[in-house]
Amino acid sequence: MKKRIRCLIVDDEPVAREVLEKHLGSVPQVEIVASCKNAMDAFSMINSAAVDLVFRDIKMPGVSGLSFARSITRDIKVIFTTAYREYAVDGFDLRAVDYLLKPISFERLMQTITKYLDEQVPAHSVKPADITDDAGSSFFVRSDRKMIRVDYDAITVIESLGDYLKIHLDDRTVVTRETLSNIEARLPSSGFLRVHRSFIVAIGCIDSFTSEYLEVGRREIPISRSYRDQVTRRLDPGEHYV
Repeated sequence: MKKRIRCLIVDDEPVAREVLEKHLGSVPQVEIVASCKNAMDAFSMINSAAVDLVFRDIKMPGVSGLSFARSITRDIKVIFTTAYREYAVDGFDLRAVDYLLKPISFERLMQTITKYLDEQVPAHSVKPADITDDAGSSFFVRSDRKMIRVDYDAITVIESLGDYLKIHLDDRTVVTRETLSNIEARLPSSGFLRVHRSFIVAIGCIDSFTSEYLEVGRREIPISRSYRDQVTRRLDPGEHYV
């Protein structure tokens, strides 16, 4: 069974907790142990459950985020979340994994998760995108602290979000730190099509398309202007769609 990152959210603002819960809930590697509104509840969870990573607001009533981090004696990493930039130096002095300024975007959060994973696992001498099986039917990417095999036939959409990718498969989604261009170079051109600077789709999974978007299952994938002619020529060279 895969080992997941067991996360604890601590923030007195309900909206801030909801944002983190939504973002973290989209990351396959993460398990949210609890979402607490005060330090006392958080201490109780730490003492009663296994926790790897705490997302903690700095400026809260009662015990501050900095005092909270100093009081943790177990091997638990802390990521500070706050609207106040001036606390950053103190946060990093406590060896925090990162310091996230609100509002926190999904892209920024994933950069932090990747940073945490990188700190847990020694750097590998071989880039994941450079590892392909002998038959040329799959490749490996680093995800969830492991090298995971991705079969070409299982890919539906590959989506770029900053410094990482979401590789959507038939039955799951793999999140990895990689660029879309590097992955594109590993894919067989006969089966995949770049339709946007942020999207590659498996041609066999396209249900329909127009000049502006294509449908893959229930998803609409945008076609950017720079790729529009290429997409049309590839999918139906004799027609033009509006």
